[in-house]
Amino acid sequence: MSIALDLDHHAHPDRPRSGRTSLVGLMKPELRDTLMGIGLDEREAKMRASQLWNWIYHNGVTDFDRMTNIQKGFRQKLADSFLLDRPEIVSEQISIDGTRKWLFRFRDPRNPLLPPVEVETVYIPEEDRGTLCVSSQVGCTLTCSFCHTGTQKLVRNLTAGEILGQILMARERLGDFPGGVRPNDGGLVPAPRGSGGSEGDSRAITNVVMMGMGEPLYNYDNVKQALLIASDEAGISLSKRRITLSTSGVVPFIEPTGREIGVMLAISLHAVRDELRDMLVPINKKYPLKELIQACRDYPGLSNARRITFEYVMLKDINDSDADARELVRLLAGIPAKINLIPFNPWPGTNYDCSSSSRIERFADIVNNAGYASPVRTPRGRDIFAACGQLKSETERLTKKERDALTA
Repeated sequence: MSIALDLDHHAHPDRPRSGRTSLVGLMKPELRDTLMGIGLDEREAKMRASQLWNWIYHNGVTDFDRMTNIQKGFRQKLADSFLLDRPEIVSEQISIDGTRKWLFRFRDPRNPLLPPVEVETVYIPEEDRGTLCVSSQVGCTLTCSFCHTGTQKLVRNLTAGEILGQILMARERLGDFPGGVRPNDGGLVPAPRGSGGSEGDSRAITNVVMMGMGEPLYNYDNVKQALLIASDEAGISLSKRRITLSTSGVVPFIEPTGREIGVMLAISLHAVRDELRDMLVPINKKYPLKELIQACRDYPGLSNARRITFEYVMLKDINDSDADARELVRLLAGIPAKINLIPFNPWPGTNYDCSSSSRIERFADIVNNAGYASPVRTPRGRDIFAACGQLKSETERLTKKERDALTA
């Protein structure tokens, strides 16, 4: 099943007017300083920044006129100077299993003549929780041979505001802001407001995973800023234990991720020998398994309560032997860990096949018998190409000559 979205206001987004600055994605001190730039003294700027923060992230407001605790005249001044922008929704698809995929379009307000870029964001509902899979880059540089995104060249990093924009727009569509309305289009949205749900959380989006398009740690500063804002108690207020950052192994940024952001860590491992991982996950040539595993052992806050998730895609006759399973156990010995076994999700043009169910079960038994939780991930959204490793947009990187011509 796939639905056609009534774009309504999304089809005619608030195009950036010259000189207006987006406030989405600014940290509180940046927001305060930006307000001081239009003439507020430091004390009032700090107070207004707190008001705006609450309207943007808690209430999900995109129109300054709805900020009823701000004087009308000042609301107009804000509208003349700033934007509260969200991505345009190009398409929205709903899988037969309730998974929802959006294609979001972003325009660069600083370079309005440049063509927009597009990324995919996926919402994975379960009975007691809803997980939003967020993109960090348009395209990817890693060229992992089993991943569809890896076939799209990197176009550019997303800004902190664009990363947050995916969360804000998903919350809007799912009726997750105060006064919001759940969609009635056949897609599953768990924990309807007031029902309680997991740990009493009544929100549709209870978890965020940085597992969409791109390598988050190659866009560290913007990802860090977005996740710190998303976890701020006065705003979206997602628990850091419910935010997971997944990396293919950018070793130098693993320790700062734990120390500066404090979210849960996942590693796209997929192989237990360097020669194979060099082929499946080429970043391994730069940061081989020995360095990656040591960085995991040193991850700040690592404990049995804060385990690292190792993701392992099951590829037929490539990485799924009993010997691979035993080597995986040996490699991770002593690391508080969970191992997610992911049946390979096919995409057009791939040369890989998924391991058989019996092979995956045998692999899981070996890992499980060694004391590691090894759930086999149920494929979600395969029919709309929303499953792990299937995301990709049509955005292409401009040549320097093309870019210069548009920005001259």
